[in-house]
Amino acid sequence: MTDTATSTSRIGATFERLREEGRTALMPFHTAGFPTLESSKRIIRALIDAGADLVEVGVPFSDPIADGVSVQGTGQIALQNGTRLKDCVELVRQLRTEGITAPLLLMGYYNPILKYGVERFVADCAAAGVDGFIVPDLPIEESAALREACVAHNRDLIFMVAPTSTDDRLVAAAERGTGFLYCVSVTGVTGARDSMSQTLGDYIARVRAHSNLPLAIGFGISKPEHVRQVGELAEGAIVGAALINALNSVADDEKPAKAAEFVRFLRGE
Repeated sequence: MTDTATSTSRIGATFERLREEGRTALMPFHTAGFPTLESSKRIIRALIDAGADLVEVGVPFSDPIADGVSVQGTGQIALQNGTRLKDCVELVRQLRTEGITAPLLLMGYYNPILKYGVERFVADCAAAGVDGFIVPDLPIEESAALREACVAHNRDLIFMVAPTSTDDRLVAAAERGTGFLYCVSVTGVTGARDSMSQTLGDYIARVRAHSNLPLAIGFGISKPEHVRQVGELAEGAIVGAALINALNSVADDEKPAKAAEFVRFLRGE
């Protein structure tokens, strides 16, 4: 079994605290700039106030490869609003200034990071209070520049693995990633699903055999029973499309309250 040393970051500390409390990390995803930058800030605050443990802040991108229809729709709206990578960093900075202490990650694609400048991007993120990064289209073999910057600024770089990942890929993700491993539950794009995969247990056991990092399961989680199922196998449950669908069911000014309601629903409250 191989992986990097246990992270001492805010992400690592949060997973350690939740392990001691016997709780599964609830990790919602929300796209920065949806439906506007200001309202997305209120939504993220509402998610955390309602009990979200970590939040993935989505960076809108014109050509996503892992996003299903729901996430793509929010990204398109955010782009039409003019939301750019620098705005996502600024959003986190504002949340920190307003007292938010929960881990905040940026989840987005590599091209905007490359254009921004990898070292400058990570330095600016560290100064703003971003805790880590998930970059779905960044191959592990080509991640050295971003990994080195993350090490220099004590930020976490989280890699994604899937049911189709070979043992060699699982080892590489465990060795080069920090914070946690993002375990994609199915082969395909994001999206709410009615049931979890019947082979999820075997898959997670295989990942666990290669890493001591906390494991977070995403893609398809939409109900309290899904969160309970995930909690029997992994340390975190990531929820994106189902939350977006809930937000889309109400007017924009009602979205923060709906976000809080959905977190409590997933918690079984």
